[in-house]
Amino acid sequence: MTSSLLEQLVEYRGIESNYNDAWGRPTTIEPATKRKLLAAMGYQVNEPDLLLKQVQENSTKTWLSVLNPVQVLRTDELSQITVRLPIELVTDEYVAQIDTELGEVIEHRFVPIDGQLINVVHIEEIEFQEYLIDIPNELPLGYHTLSLVIDEDVLGTMRLIIAPKSCFKPEALTQGQKVWGLSVQLYCLRSANNWGVGDFSDLSFLLEKLAKQGAQFVGLNPIHALYPANANACSPYGPSSRRWLNFIYIDVTSLDGYKQASTQEVVNDVDFQHKLQQVRATDLVDYELVTELKLSALEKVFEYQNSQYLSKNTKLNKAFKAFVADGGDSLQTLAVYDALQENLAAQGKASWGWPVFPKELSDFHNSAVKTFTKKHAKRVKFFLWLQWQAALQLELANQVAQENDMLIGLYRDLAVGVSEGSAEIWGNKDLYCTDASVGAPPDILGPLGQNWGLPPMDPEKLYQQQYQPIIELFDSNMRATGALRIDHVMALLRLWWVAKGDSAKQGGYVYYPVDDLLAILALESHRHQSLVIGEDLGTVPEEIRIKLADNGVYSYRVFFFEQAKDGGFFSPSHYPEQSMSTLTTHDMPTLSGYWHCHDLELGKELGLYPTEEILSTLYTSRHENKQAILDTLHGHQSVNDEVGRDVHNVGMSKALNFGMQLHMASGSSELLSLQLEDWLEMDKPVNIPGTFNEYPNWRRKLTRNLQDIFDDSSLNHLAANLTEARKLASK
Repeated sequence: MTSSLLEQLVEYRGIESNYNDAWGRPTTIEPATKRKLLAAMGYQVNEPDLLLKQVQENSTKTWLSVLNPVQVLRTDELSQITVRLPIELVTDEYVAQIDTELGEVIEHRFVPIDGQLINVVHIEEIEFQEYLIDIPNELPLGYHTLSLVIDEDVLGTMRLIIAPKSCFKPEALTQGQKVWGLSVQLYCLRSANNWGVGDFSDLSFLLEKLAKQGAQFVGLNPIHALYPANANACSPYGPSSRRWLNFIYIDVTSLDGYKQASTQEVVNDVDFQHKLQQVRATDLVDYELVTELKLSALEKVFEYQNSQYLSKNTKLNKAFKAFVADGGDSLQTLAVYDALQENLAAQGKASWGWPVFPKELSDFHNSAVKTFTKKHAKRVKFFLWLQWQAALQLELANQVAQENDMLIGLYRDLAVGVSEGSAEIWGNKDLYCTDASVGAPPDILGPLGQNWGLPPMDPEKLYQQQYQPIIELFDSNMRATGALRIDHVMALLRLWWVAKGDSAKQGGYVYYPVDDLLAILALESHRHQSLVIGEDLGTVPEEIRIKLADNGVYSYRVFFFEQAKDGGFFSPSHYPEQSMSTLTTHDMPTLSGYWHCHDLELGKELGLYPTEEILSTLYTSRHENKQAILDTLHGHQSVNDEVGRDVHNVGMSKALNFGMQLHMASGSSELLSLQLEDWLEMDKPVNIPGTFNEYPNWRRKLTRNLQDIFDDSSLNHLAANLTEARKLASK
């Protein structure tokens, strides 16, 4: 009985039993793994009686709910809802009352028994019937509320989401225009004015300069909120909240209040200036010191603004209050969390995340947290204000892109999850399975598999919460942008879950409601006029790529992975038009690093390869790939004879580097993204997957100041050639 029930649960909860790995080999998930994943979802897998009771209670709860929590429909689909009622009530007439988000009320009268009977069950000798009911009315796009009404009594409500067929796409791209842009890690930008980390003013400068060179977008690393009181937790892919911004990108010097005497007294202090020069000079971002400097100055600016504007009936205060109200519980959660974590750290208490907070403070909804919030109201207000200022400066950068007629402008990157100790989990623990983490099975990028330390959302709880967390994620990350890149877009279909304590290769896939999530993505995409790019690398079934394409999601094509079975590299002219092509990514070596095998050397030093045999195979493969690259570059006349044809005699050079970039620019992808690191011919990577403290991930700065980059005639010439190549490709 238990074994049968477990298998039913495995199927019901979308845990995959078999899959094809990155090399196409059929792979079976171990029964023990499936049990652990069910346990992470909250099932009492080791207590048969409790498990059976749990399943029965969940089933009964569903049948006693007249309506589902949410129904997602496309504009080209028949509108239908599911209704569950005791048999004696199915012959009565009901009203499906739809309150649209714009205030319109639409009513449809029906008798359940006239619909399609799809299921029957008995609960305590009462027969319940489930019907599929057609809603013939044409419904507008958006998020609506449907209520089931009889004799003015509301029996139940649900969210009704009406979405377009596919994601938004700019008209110029539909007409064949092909564009290019740069992807940058915002924190790594150097400039004459920033405080040791790239900021939103640097971003505005970069946008304006690139727009004049013909670029149509700038892609960013995730700029999600991290941890002001734990600054060294700096991975943009392990944030505290994906809805909010990392305040470290605020340009303090441009704020109203920076030039006030109280602020200037702080920043002109000898010790402050010494530290400022120190963080500017280092080749690695010193997050701890940068955070210290920025917070000390921001506190003074806040004191000024708070006394001048935010404690009075001013336009600024009204705008601030509107921002806070719009942010709702999510923003409040983050601000309280930041203040609380800071307070605990100042007392010398364990504070890396809510799992080590005192028990009474380990959940946002606890009464002790409410008490703390009242006691530290001004500090909470400060963290709310930081988010407001960050949002305002990001919007200013977006306006620079628009004023310079960039077709896309900014594109942001949405991380696949939040870290275990995050504010996002602290505020909504029901949604997350904290006894598991997401990652990736063994593949070419990570032979040992990857465990990212990010607890997954429970797809069932996400459904019960009417998809609100996902709606908020898409909405907030599409603001002030022209495109959104979704890291590991496979998460919309399935995620590789790893039970706590297991290695990455011991995980298993858990499926998500992909059609509903893609529909919501399409709706938000049209609302924000933001195209969507899906990072579809790794172990990706072909059917999901087809589904993504049908939904208007741009594929992500990396040159080094686009190889034929004979080892040759596909011409970029064969890439899908609805794609963003690139040479390298933040998880890969730079062009120089790749060519000189620095990544393999680093991997050996860090113990990333289980055996010498694997490493030797990688070196051999790299050598063969480099020769194949030279062959394809010369074959397409993307480089001249300045670049040799024999890999034994060819090192990375400016001619080879720029030739590879122009080779990509001639391709068929509508979007081409290049990395600023490769413009500067840098060799050190941004990040080495599978490492933590072994390598300074997410810290390495650019080798040159932004101002110097645009004074470089060779780079200006490259930009002009890229623009011309994209124009030719458009024809």
